[in-house]
Amino acid sequence: MGEGLLTWTLSRGLTAEPESVADGPLLVADSWLVRDGRVRGYGRHRERFLRACAEYVKGSDGGGSGPRRLVQFWQDVTAALPRTGEWFPRVELTAGSLELRLRLRHAPPLGTAIRLWSVGQPDRRTAPRRKGPDLDVLARVRERAIDEGAQDGMLVDPSGAVLESATASVLWWEDDTLCQPPPRLPHLPGVTAALIQERALHSGIRTAHRERTVTELAGREVWLVNALHGIRPVTGWTGEPMTAGPAVRAEEWRRWLDELPEPLPNTGNP
Repeated sequence: MGEGLLTWTLSRGLTAEPESVADGPLLVADSWLVRDGRVRGYGRHRERFLRACAEYVKGSDGGGSGPRRLVQFWQDVTAALPRTGEWFPRVELTAGSLELRLRLRHAPPLGTAIRLWSVGQPDRRTAPRRKGPDLDVLARVRERAIDEGAQDGMLVDPSGAVLESATASVLWWEDDTLCQPPPRLPHLPGVTAALIQERALHSGIRTAHRERTVTELAGREVWLVNALHGIRPVTGWTGEPMTAGPAVRAEEWRRWLDELPEPLPNTGNP
């Protein structure tokens, strides 16, 4: 199976649709990297997507209850994912008819480092803790960053506190402490960030939630982390005169993260 859009119903399963099919607004989305049938944190992506969908999918389709629809959809998605090559599929729930879809996409080239726009961007999202509704807003932030000679831009709250980038969670090191924004701030609960935090906890590495402005990250080892690229240390800043801290820890953590992917299950069960 190649790239393309597949829509789902309980009675027919996944069915290929032309890319020109009308898109309803996205309510929920999730995506992850598939390399030769192996995925990192697949069960976590499942739980995040199904939990976010559950508040919308109330009725039935072909006799199935809401929860049944979601579980069966995920099982069909799991069966349809390619077992060879590199892919970056996206599952979607759209508004209107609450349509569930799978978008099969080849993975783009993966990066090992990133340059960030140092001018914090106001957070214009309407649902910052749910992936999907604000993808267009985030795409515009990234496009502005690219225009400024960077690859991504940082979102900040009204006080200037760092939230995340347009495409990834942000983590940074303060001495020997691995830091991230406090959970009370509006940002997406990242699957990859959670895996890294858990490894730090199990390894006895100190972690902390701290509010920092973009400029307060100058000179520190800063990582952008997501399901596609894994860990990308910030190796340059564009805009404000900021120096990137040396990425002394990133390579070892990247090797660990690269060992986590597991074979896809035969069904969508965790």
